[in-house]
Amino acid sequence: MSTHTEHQAQQGREPLDVNTPGLTRFDIVREGARRDDIEIVHYEPQVVPGTKAERRLVRLVAWLFLLSGLVGTAFLVIYIWWPWEYAPGRGSDKWYNPLLGVTLGLSLLGIGFGILTWGKKLLPKEVSIQDRHEGQVDEDERSITGQTMLYMADEMGVKRRPLLGISLLAGLVPVGAVAAAPLVGGLISNPHKNNQMFTTGFAPAEGGQRIRLVREDGRPVRPADVSAGGQLTVFPGIENGVSNRHADSPTLLIHLRDEDAQESRQANERVGHGDYMWGNYAAFSKICTHAGCPASLYEQQTNRLLCPCHQSQFLITDNARPVFGPASRRLPQLPIEVDSEGFFVAKSDYTETIGPDFWERP
Repeated sequence: MSTHTEHQAQQGREPLDVNTPGLTRFDIVREGARRDDIEIVHYEPQVVPGTKAERRLVRLVAWLFLLSGLVGTAFLVIYIWWPWEYAPGRGSDKWYNPLLGVTLGLSLLGIGFGILTWGKKLLPKEVSIQDRHEGQVDEDERSITGQTMLYMADEMGVKRRPLLGISLLAGLVPVGAVAAAPLVGGLISNPHKNNQMFTTGFAPAEGGQRIRLVREDGRPVRPADVSAGGQLTVFPGIENGVSNRHADSPTLLIHLRDEDAQESRQANERVGHGDYMWGNYAAFSKICTHAGCPASLYEQQTNRLLCPCHQSQFLITDNARPVFGPASRRLPQLPIEVDSEGFFVAKSDYTETIGPDFWERP
């Protein structure tokens, strides 16, 4: 006699042969529950099948799923085909991020409320009591488990309510595509279009005129303005060069001591940047390559530049190589020299992308 049979016999209850013809699926489910010491004490449908109340709930759930699919599709359309390039001013681009947020939020809410309504209003109410026990799994248990899963599928009503299944599929497919959109979208549109990722305010003006390095108040910078071991934040000396229009251009101009400058020049030569420094001066992007924060805490003794956001550290004397923290790419270096009037100018624009480099990860 099996453990379940013995247990039921102890309770004065004859075990039910689950292979008896004529048993309903629920009879087998109830017997399986009893063999697991679970007694179903209350079980009733919340709505009568075929009534107006059931049809109304089915339409509501279907509407929520279809709404989720519709706004999920709208998210994909906006993400892939909207003209996403930033342009100063208050053009249509200002709606890009808000529309992405609204469509994604409504899509997830539609799926969530649809599933909640289905479970809370359409599935039967059940109250069961279970005793803890241990036992072996036999053939009857496998049969009962299979029938229980089929019974649960029946109770969900997908076969009897095909609109629910169709609408759920229509809602989940776009939501699933939304998860893949960031991976696929970057392959559809070339992020290097118009060379936008490689252009900052230091790009030479028309006619090849080189751009001066200026302070925040617009005054150009001379070598004598930065003492040995010191540093100064500089900007491109162009119209709006100190504004958010050129937020990718803030640069740290550093006056290295003689020994440190020699080490830095040797490191530059190893990577083909032998002419990027002017004397003992070097200029590096101030935009951290991890998350775009301002890396501006310079330690004179160690020649390390620290980013306060996530504690990335860059060794200036070794091409601003990351030596600590989450950043994995060095800070781009700006080639500099001094013009005929004695002011610092950029010999060219940056030759590497500024800030977090999402397109060419190492």
